[in-house]
Amino acid sequence: MTGSRPNPCRIMIRELFIVRHPVSLCVPVNYKVTLSVRAEGTGILHYQWFTDDEKEVCGGTQADLTITAKKTQLYVCRVNDHFCNCVFSEWVKVKVLDIDKSGLPVHWQGEPHIAVNPKPQTVRKGAKLTLRCVAFGIPTPHYQWYRNGQPLLDMTSDTLQFDCAAAEHGGSYLCSISNVLEERWTEPVNVDIVQPDQLPPAAPTATDKVALLIGNLNYAHHPGLMAPIMDVHELANLLQQLGFRVVSLLDLTREEMLAAIEKFIQLLDRGVYGLFYYAGHGYERAGRNYLVAIDAPQPYQPENCVCVQRVMLSMQQRRTALSVILLDTCRKWYNQDCIPSEIMPLKPSGNTVYGYATCEDAEAFEVQDGGKSTGIFTKYLNKHILQSEKVTHVLEKVSEDLGRDPLVTGKQAVEIKHTLKEPRSLADPVRTTGHTRELHLRDVCWRQANELPCKKRVKFLCGVEVEVSFSALFSNVLVAFATVKTTDPRTQDCTVTLSSIPTMEDIFSGPGRSEEMDSLLFKNSDNPDCTLRLCTLQRLKESLVIKVDLHYTHTDSKLRKTESYHVDIGKPLVASCKLYKRRNHAATDKKHEGASAQSMGNISSSRPQLHQTLAGPCRPFTRKAECAAKVAVTRSNEPEENDETELRDFAHLH
Repeated sequence: MTGSRPNPCRIMIRELFIVRHPVSLCVPVNYKVTLSVRAEGTGILHYQWFTDDEKEVCGGTQADLTITAKKTQLYVCRVNDHFCNCVFSEWVKVKVLDIDKSGLPVHWQGEPHIAVNPKPQTVRKGAKLTLRCVAFGIPTPHYQWYRNGQPLLDMTSDTLQFDCAAAEHGGSYLCSISNVLEERWTEPVNVDIVQPDQLPPAAPTATDKVALLIGNLNYAHHPGLMAPIMDVHELANLLQQLGFRVVSLLDLTREEMLAAIEKFIQLLDRGVYGLFYYAGHGYERAGRNYLVAIDAPQPYQPENCVCVQRVMLSMQQRRTALSVILLDTCRKWYNQDCIPSEIMPLKPSGNTVYGYATCEDAEAFEVQDGGKSTGIFTKYLNKHILQSEKVTHVLEKVSEDLGRDPLVTGKQAVEIKHTLKEPRSLADPVRTTGHTRELHLRDVCWRQANELPCKKRVKFLCGVEVEVSFSALFSNVLVAFATVKTTDPRTQDCTVTLSSIPTMEDIFSGPGRSEEMDSLLFKNSDNPDCTLRLCTLQRLKESLVIKVDLHYTHTDSKLRKTESYHVDIGKPLVASCKLYKRRNHAATDKKHEGASAQSMGNISSSRPQLHQTLAGPCRPFTRKAECAAKVAVTRSNEPEENDETELRDFAHLH
């Protein structure tokens, strides 16, 4: 039997080719994007994505590559089949911009979104003229610049630049930004070309503004104060209105003050405005100003306090554009015969300002004003600080107002020292161009000290729901609120109490202080059922747990019952900064051996009495801490022995 033999099946191998290439795009940092390639060929196709450094993208083995854009980078995709054929897509750029994306729509589809608009300019003739416009887009937008309504030939990038500005370069500029989805236009901006002698000086700007405010009031061995609570709180709010990143702290030991100053100095950089404010006991000795920590012994020495001039030196070494120190404290010398020692001078870079509440060898006072305690200097400082004037002019107005106050006539007079060489104001705008990375790092550090716990809704077994929320009065004082939101038919007469684990003492519960703190609470809450103040968070070394106790009467049994719920809020506000862990801690431990520093938990039994406010007209009280010991007269111009230890304390700040 014969028959034909069947022919084997022949597979037609088609050419492998890409039918759709990925597209370049421009997105904000940390934006999730997908690159896509489409190819046709025989059989199953395999994909592998690569970056411009010839590295394979981990997991990039599909036609679609989804990434979180961290930095600008090039990508390409290789496609191959089972027949050893391969083809590469076109290279595409994922351009990543670390700039403001706040206006980006929630459901953005990739249409051009203008992130940076060109700015109007006045440019000297012969100088460089640069206009910049940046937009996000998928695909990457195309740019076309126009002057006086006419397109500019070959001006198709995000930056328009003329190296030598001439008269014909003046006019009205705008830019068209488009991709396959849409076209957008910038607003027109005017460019004026002037002769060199016609150009007005540029207005001062800051690359950022950072402020540290410290108020000490509960002293272990010295008279307590009242005013720093309101002084620090109100000044912090005003500085925030001026665009400052503010950290406000109450009742710090010397180690905590130095640690807070260290963190503050780390936030400063070239072009930043730095402001340091202190309200509390202080004194002046040998030409230097010292801030008295709450754990300073009686008698105290300079090594028990913080030297202000060292703080200013550290600020200046960070090359700030403006360094301001405001001191609402006494400058009374407790050793009248002391000869001022030689002080390391500041560098002649200028733009440093000292605002003293009082002059040399004089005291600063606080009073009861309208039912609240306030330092007289800070009272007038807060009155003028929002004005858009040169900072020394603002302080001059403070000085004039204080000079007219009959309560301190002949007792207190503001003193201003400065090396201001430019008309800088605390209200100057912030310009972050070219400093976005540094701004981002400062923002992370600042938020660490100001991050509030999230609001939480707690549901108990009995069916009652309680909302626990939080507010920050200061960076180291947190207030927890509890509010009953829903009840259950089985419960009646519901009440809520709050406590913390570990227990955080309310150091403001003394006479007078509690009322002022309550006045701040009423501004920050909506009549909660219970509040809990959590103070001295800078000493918290473990997670903070809020215990919520619900007390109610069961409608059936008529028995009074209690249910509890624990809310772990971690390390809120400044607790996350670990101020108790100073890197140079060992250098100061030796100095403090035998010192009678006392923990805040034990102060209440031995704390000196507060200044009491007398009935009738306001009566000022001094902010001078008494020192019983007289120091031996120094007849030398050499620095004091403790100067070197202070230098070690601050060495790690640089």
